[in-house]
Amino acid sequence: MSFIHVCSLARIEAAVEEIGARSMVTLLQAGTLVVRPAAIALDRHLFLSVSDIIEPVDGHILPGEEHVHKLLDFVRSWDRIAPLLVHCFAGVSRSTAAAFIAACALNPQRKEGDIARAIRAASPTATPNARLVALADAVLGRGGRMVEAIAEIGRGEACMEGVPFSLAIE
Repeated sequence: MSFIHVCSLARIEAAVEEIGARSMVTLLQAGTLVVRPAAIALDRHLFLSVSDIIEPVDGHILPGEEHVHKLLDFVRSWDRIAPLLVHCFAGVSRSTAAAFIAACALNPQRKEGDIARAIRAASPTATPNARLVALADAVLGRGGRMVEAIAEIGRGEACMEGVPFSLAIE
């Protein structure tokens, strides 16, 4: 069984060391400095320049379908031998959405609600970005079930930094 691990920007170095990740997805605003851990090869690091917003805001990058396609291409190329690390600034919204999207894409037979509930059980702070989820739902042809699953678990607990967690990929 393989795992996707989610954390904040501040915890990526420790997480890579602790879990042995060899692939990493970064979802941050353009210009945010990220020091790629040495264990992550350049070609196994996807940086998606995207803001944590659900509607257009001047000076920010609204998540778009192109971001979802890049994420899906990257996670589908993951060998699943070592864990995949996904992070954003706080480890709350963009990263939890990306982990949910990856889990849905890599487990097409697993129910969206089961994946969302596993995320909630693992992290009380997880609040997947609704726009990223909705875009992925359409791209993956999930008929609104991804959106419904995230609505079902609701907003996570308020925090400055999310509770890191791992999500099993069957």
